[in-house]
Amino acid sequence: MRRVLISGGQGDLARVIAAAFEAAGDEVLAPARAELDVTDPAAVDGYFSSVETPDLLVAAAGSAEDRLLARIDEGAWQRQLEVNLHGAFRCARAVARGMVKRRSGHLVFIASHAARHPAAGQAAYGAAKAGLLGFSRSLARELGPAGVRVNTVLPGFLETRMTAGVAAGHRDAVRAGHALGRFNTAEAVADFLVHLHHHLPHTSGQVFQLDSRPGD
Repeated sequence: MRRVLISGGQGDLARVIAAAFEAAGDEVLAPARAELDVTDPAAVDGYFSSVETPDLLVAAAGSAEDRLLARIDEGAWQRQLEVNLHGAFRCARAVARGMVKRRSGHLVFIASHAARHPAAGQAAYGAAKAGLLGFSRSLARELGPAGVRVNTVLPGFLETRMTAGVAAGHRDAVRAGHALGRFNTAEAVADFLVHLHHHLPHTSGQVFQLDSRPGD
C-alpha cells in the first residue's frame, strides 16, 4: 500500500488532503503538532525515525502572521521562517535519504500566492514561502537522478480557519483579483494533489498555481 505523510495534519487543508488520499486507497499519516512539531529539530528526527519512509510527503504545516515591517520583531520573523520554511526543510531532509535509497518518492511543498505576490504586511510570510520555491527547485535537480520527484503547489486563498479573520473588505478585494471571480477550494486542491502524485509520474521541479489570479 502506498504511504502518504502530511505535516500540519490537523489544519483544514491537510485534513481534506488526507481524506482524498484515503479515498484513493492510500495509507495516510497526518500528525498534529503534538506528534510532529516541525519547529523542533529533535521532534522531527524522533518522529520520522519511528515511521517508514513515505511514498509522498506533503509539507503542509504553515502559519500566517501578517505585520508591517515597523512592527515585526525578531520573534515574529523567526516564527514565520521556522514553520513555513525551516519546518519543510527538516521534514524533507528526514525522508529524502530513504527515498533516495529506495530510488522513488515524491515531495510536495504547500507554498502560497504570497511567495510571488505578497501583500503589504506579508514580508515575513512572503519571504518564507518564496524560500520554498527556491528550495524545491534545487531539490528537484538534486534528487531527480535518484527517481525522487519534487513539486510545489500554490493553493490560492481558501476559506479555512487560517483566513477566517480576514476582513470582509480585504476578502472581496482578493476575490476581485481572480479571473473567475471565485476562490479555490480545499477539495479541489486535494484532488489535484492526488492526480499529481498518482497520474503524473514524470512531473517534477514544477510550481503549480491553482487559483485564477494571473501568474508571473
